[in-house]
Amino acid sequence: MASVLFSPLRVGSLELANRIVIAPMCQYSAVDGCMNDWHLIHLGQLALSGAGILTIEATAVVPEGRISYGDTGLWDDATEAAMGRVLEGVRRWSDMPIALQLGHAGRKASREKPWLGGQQIAADHSNGWATVAPSAVPADPRDGAPQALDAAGLARVREGFAAAAVRAARLGIDAVQLHGAHGYLLHQFLSPISNQRTDEYGGSLENRMRFPLEVFDAVRAVFPAERPVTVRISATDWVPGGWDIDEAVEFSKALEAHGCGAVHVSSGGLDPRQNIPMGPGYQVPLARAVKQAVSVPVVAVGLIRDFEQAEAIVGTGDADLVALARAILYDPRWPWHAAAHLGASVTAADQYLRCQPSQHRDLFKRREG
Repeated sequence: MASVLFSPLRVGSLELANRIVIAPMCQYSAVDGCMNDWHLIHLGQLALSGAGILTIEATAVVPEGRISYGDTGLWDDATEAAMGRVLEGVRRWSDMPIALQLGHAGRKASREKPWLGGQQIAADHSNGWATVAPSAVPADPRDGAPQALDAAGLARVREGFAAAAVRAARLGIDAVQLHGAHGYLLHQFLSPISNQRTDEYGGSLENRMRFPLEVFDAVRAVFPAERPVTVRISATDWVPGGWDIDEAVEFSKALEAHGCGAVHVSSGGLDPRQNIPMGPGYQVPLARAVKQAVSVPVVAVGLIRDFEQAEAIVGTGDADLVALARAILYDPRWPWHAAAHLGASVTAADQYLRCQPSQHRDLFKRREG
């Protein structure tokens, strides 16, 4: 029986060769928002992996939207030129579709790099700045309180997302993903834990969804209609009284109604009290619940490492695609090995064709063009 994992799938008008998504993974290695040779090496090797699509890490739409001072950005000509240089190098050797995740960290911004502790850096310290959020509620009791966004601040964020999407289109990015997960700004508006506003952006589910949907509409309006705009969500905060799967399903349905091309289902990241039942595929039931409610493609992610596990997720219809993050950092040839295991084939660069194992003579396909 043919592998479903290695069957093609269309996301909007974008044709993917298989159902394997390389998830966005922050590298904390940019300088003033500008990509550099590390990103060329990192993305270049992943673009040769045989996956269906490569997603560039969370890219800040304004400087204060960065998680850390090492985050990539797309807010001015310098950051656009730096990303363009990396993309030119990657595309020279790979025709894999490339998506870009646009985000704003909100109250989780201004942090140290994770391998240096990851703590929040105060606004009056080097590499730190003032943070913003829906409400003046810190992400962690040890953090400083963010400034609640006023009307002008909301407009600046919306305009930042739209302007970054215009730059992404100019760079030839194949798809844009909005980061509405992991406790960052759009997720902060969705969750009643972080959103304690009393205006039209807080309170009811409709009100809490309002700003994320406004951002989506602003991006969808300026990004080319033939290229998909997708959203990554956290389907639950894993905290009683927080954002939950029922609300996530309603948000996903609203996104579809607004023209969303796909929903990438993750979870958590908003509150340190989260109690996550970690284990292989622990988020797949969340993806299944969203998939049952929408007709657009749904992506599952989270401790998906085994080839048969990935095949089962898409083969049984729990999700349409699977996303790999840490697993593909550990094994950048994961799609090759999965294809060999499942009796499928995968595109490989001409320079690598001679490494095809003798027992898998039909494993490699040549890159077209």
